[in-house]
Amino acid sequence: MVRAGLIMALILALYQSNYGQNVVARAYTDSSDYLVGDYIHLTVEVKHDKGIEIYNPYTKEIFNELELIKIEDPLLREEGDKQVTKYRFIVAVYDSSDVSIPPIPIGYKVGKDTTTLIAYTNPVNFTVHTLEVNEGEEIKDVKEPLRIPLDWRLILLYLLIILAIIVLARYLYLRHKKKLEEKNKKRTIVRKVPAYITALNSLHSLEEEKLWQKGYVKEYHSKITEIVRRYFEERFYLPALELTTSEAMKKLKNRNDAFEILQTTEEFLNNADLVKFAKYKPIASVNEEMMKQAYMIVEKTIPKDREQKREVLSNVG
Repeated sequence: MVRAGLIMALILALYQSNYGQNVVARAYTDSSDYLVGDYIHLTVEVKHDKGIEIYNPYTKEIFNELELIKIEDPLLREEGDKQVTKYRFIVAVYDSSDVSIPPIPIGYKVGKDTTTLIAYTNPVNFTVHTLEVNEGEEIKDVKEPLRIPLDWRLILLYLLIILAIIVLARYLYLRHKKKLEEKNKKRTIVRKVPAYITALNSLHSLEEEKLWQKGYVKEYHSKITEIVRRYFEERFYLPALELTTSEAMKKLKNRNDAFEILQTTEEFLNNADLVKFAKYKPIASVNEEMMKQAYMIVEKTIPKDREQKREVLSNVG
């Protein structure tokens, strides 16, 4: 039995040795000298026949002593009838020392054989040390700060955004300023045309129309009474256009400044009512007298200088 076991072990050793020559593994770093905290690029390269299945390197034990930063994706390429697989790792060491990475085992299978065989890389040695300390110099970082390159397109975009904000802000400011100016204009003191001037101008225009001379007697009387009643509204603050003749006269009698025109006004309004409501057809002299009475009513109630100034200037707004 012992003899048979030795024979099987010898056969297995010969088998592994034969195929092991078809799997070549090596490990290396990008340098042999590092500063504390440097990124160390460790590469495991495996060259093998195409019929051989390669497993990832067994790195658990070595990463217990090294600080693993990143595992990159494997790279596969062909060299003639061989395949080359590269496994790349980024590690770091944060203490000064001579580091020795022992041979890294690589598992593989040959063809349809389910037996897992092992190939080993070479050991890797490198040194990690700190910077020499000069106590006379200022304290500085172990490594220079990373400098981010300027992106002029991004800077241009920011400048355009800032410019757009400035233009928009100025536009809103000017629009607001314009609105304030227009609002202030409405509040300025303006001269209002006195009621007596408006009434006299209207009477003059009516006189120029010559309505009653053309046969429009009723229209003439309607317009002339409307002018006088509208004058009463502005001069005496009465709703004269809505009042009857008797109501208007009653309110006028309560005003001291209308005393001189009471009799004339009553005669004037009564004549107009006869024409409008009783179908009275006045003779020409009555029509002329109506115009004279209207002028007199307005002219005799023109405010005195002090009262006129107080009425002419008013604040609109």
